[in-house]
Amino acid sequence: MTTEGERTTTPADAPGVARRTAKRALVGRLSWGLADQAASSVSNFVVGVYVARSLGVTAFGVFSLAWVTYGVVLNVSRGLATDPLVVRFSGVPDASWRGAVARSSGTALGVGAAIGAVCLVVGLGLGGRVGLAFAALGLTMPGLLLQDAWRFSFFAAGTGRKAFVNDVVWGVALVPALMVAARVGSVAAFVLAWGASATVAAGYGYIQSGIRPRLTEARGWLREQRDLGYRYLVENVSLSGASQLRAYGLGAIVGVGAVGAVRGAELLLGPFLAVLMGLSLVTVPEAARVLRQAPHRLGRFCLLLGGGQAAAALLWGGALLLMPDRLGQFVLGGVWHSASQLIVPVTLAVTGAGLGTGAAAGLRALGAARRSLRSQLFASACYVSGGLGGAAVAGTVGSAWGVAAATVSGSAVWWLHLRSALRERHLNSIPEVRTS
Repeated sequence: MTTEGERTTTPADAPGVARRTAKRALVGRLSWGLADQAASSVSNFVVGVYVARSLGVTAFGVFSLAWVTYGVVLNVSRGLATDPLVVRFSGVPDASWRGAVARSSGTALGVGAAIGAVCLVVGLGLGGRVGLAFAALGLTMPGLLLQDAWRFSFFAAGTGRKAFVNDVVWGVALVPALMVAARVGSVAAFVLAWGASATVAAGYGYIQSGIRPRLTEARGWLREQRDLGYRYLVENVSLSGASQLRAYGLGAIVGVGAVGAVRGAELLLGPFLAVLMGLSLVTVPEAARVLRQAPHRLGRFCLLLGGGQAAAALLWGGALLLMPDRLGQFVLGGVWHSASQLIVPVTLAVTGAGLGTGAAAGLRALGAARRSLRSQLFASACYVSGGLGGAAVAGTVGSAWGVAAATVSGSAVWWLHLRSALRERHLNSIPEVRTS
């Protein structure tokens, strides 16, 4: 017997209640993923715009070389430290999570210290604007990687709110740091401002978690996670390494200013890229849930995921084409003129990347590591050859169109591999029929 106004749930209602609860949980995870990436991307966008307006296209190209180098090192750290953490220690008991985070964050810190030392030595040896920028990057690399490790640790624990707060702290610390860098007026000063503010957020991550990174246990972590870590390392570095090779090659073939123009065009896509990267924090876990609960829906889920992101990229690019020159000059200053010529090919490249992420999420959820690695290596090879081949033929614009064609081709390969993986899984799930 129930009292008046009390609602009961019948067995027939239970599936509906469970679905609504699951949807609310999904929305919550997506919301914090998007909020965190928005905070991170806003900081990066502000730094890029501030440097572009303050120093001009050539100096912005130097800053961009340091930026893409950080991207490669970040993916090394993620492949070895935080990707295995997210896969194996999401939703586990707190004691297990804390021990894994201590070892994982120690690994990220060790990667930052080791590669940061190399950047520092190489930068001091090179000298000039480029050398000083790399030296500044080397000094701040440990803090940059540790801050990123805290973000993924919090998402593994299901506390995306803490990751969001940590990125907000980075953004707040960035404001006075940029003001000091503007007074100095050099590329190295801006790199230091960006990295030092990240180090502040990394220190706050220690306060949030109460976990001390165990640098001495990094070797043990690498040994324990070698079956996943090294595969993720190759996948991650092939993507970011391709971006770095394209940037270095473009600078050598056309000039450093061309690197700044490409980076300026990518900045215009910044708000959309924030959504794309925010979703990437949760797409693989959600695809895995679909595979467990309704495996026949995985292909459709991936298609909706990739198609939705591709459509959103096209809409954003179309809006950029309608942006008045005065507004573009206000945002990017002198970089606007060269960057505006690249909006169409850069938009198509991001559209192809968005479409491919749907297939990539499906392959990871299926555990099709071999197919995933093949797809990524093919896409990376196309990216480098298209970007540098286009640059040799038609300069900066040719490089942008070459990358667009390469990204769309790479996306097609991702989807071909997903279709094959789904077919294999379907065939393997069909029970053998005995005829005797």
